[in-house]
Amino acid sequence: MRIPTPVPDGSTYLDIQAQVGITKHIGGFEATDRLLALCHIDSAREVLYVGCGIGVGPTYNAKKFGCHVVGVDISEKMLAWSRERAQEEHVENRVEFRNGNILELPFEADGFDAVIVESVAAFVDDKALAIRECGRVTRSGGYVGMNELFWNQPVSADVLAGTRREMGAVPITIEAWRSLWGEACLSEKVVEVYAIDPRRELCGRIRWVGWRWALRAIGRLIAFYISNPHMREAVKEQWSGTLEKSSAMSYGLFTGRK
Repeated sequence: MRIPTPVPDGSTYLDIQAQVGITKHIGGFEATDRLLALCHIDSAREVLYVGCGIGVGPTYNAKKFGCHVVGVDISEKMLAWSRERAQEEHVENRVEFRNGNILELPFEADGFDAVIVESVAAFVDDKALAIRECGRVTRSGGYVGMNELFWNQPVSADVLAGTRREMGAVPITIEAWRSLWGEACLSEKVVEVYAIDPRRELCGRIRWVGWRWALRAIGRLIAFYISNPHMREAVKEQWSGTLEKSSAMSYGLFTGRK
């Protein structure tokens, strides 16, 4: 089992995922398939997947639809996992991976038939800029699609602060999302809202990453947890209040045509 560099003090939720080689988004393949259908991915040739994580989304797109996919992520570790996954899925000739930030995508305008984002905007403050950047790099007639968490009920200031501190996430309400999406320079806008079923989420998450990947990631997490006190503290802090936070969250699919 390959063990990456030890997790440093103050590791974030995303840092830990990158270290152990795991990634997720709410809704699993069911949500992804719906998002891709709304974005008419079957007719797309060039697709950008923002926040590619360990590469599940890009490789799935390339394998199922035969399109060329560019995955971007701010984490070099995630990009390394993505390249490894592309080789294992035998689609390395149809995918490529680059370092990039959703707030400043490293591409010229009008380059992609579809831009897909799953569980990325929840981690940035300036969501309006994220939407604009995705629209900027989309070709005329192409689609932007996002799958993002939101608060489904009022939450306390402590929960808001804890979510930012423990996960680095800054979810907003569905009303705020509808307002942002309504202001986006897109047409044919669709917003679909879904509740989170914890049991289905667990099964969907394992299916999303694959059993073999999940087991290897769990092994790394256990090894880190045993050997690294900073990891233990980070995991404990991030799991505190998880049930309270998750019960106050739902997710939405937001799509539109440029």
